[in-house]
Amino acid sequence: MGDKRRFDAFARFIVERFPAPRIYDVAGGMGKLNLALTQLGRSVVTFDRKPKKLDVKFEERRFTLEEPAGCDLVVGLHSDGATRVIVEYAAKNKLPFAVVPCCSDNGMSYKPWVRHLVALAQEKGFARVEEHDLAIEGRARVVAGWP
Repeated sequence: MGDKRRFDAFARFIVERFPAPRIYDVAGGMGKLNLALTQLGRSVVTFDRKPKKLDVKFEERRFTLEEPAGCDLVVGLHSDGATRVIVEYAAKNKLPFAVVPCCSDNGMSYKPWVRHLVALAQEKGFARVEEHDLAIEGRARVVAGWP
């Protein structure tokens, strides 16, 4: 099981680095990141195919590149197969992004997958791409990009 502090830690990271008032949380599961961000004053919509569990703004469906851009930032915390989509969506809509990758969608192990996401963001034209570590146990590497 992952570190239970991961939602609050990532939410604080986001609020400290991005002035974005409206956020899309992609593959956000029960909405725990949404709740943490909402408590910090952000307006968040979580996208996930699973039925929600918490009382947060939620779209029960797969997030695609065709989603209308109604946000200022797109994020994903251990979003599994949606991580690459987050980076590509942000690039397409000239939005910043922040992801904490977990499992890759192409069979890569963790460190090469993180390097691949950084390279993908750079290839997609992000002016700045950074990596940071959250102060939590487990896979806690953040990849963030600004257009």
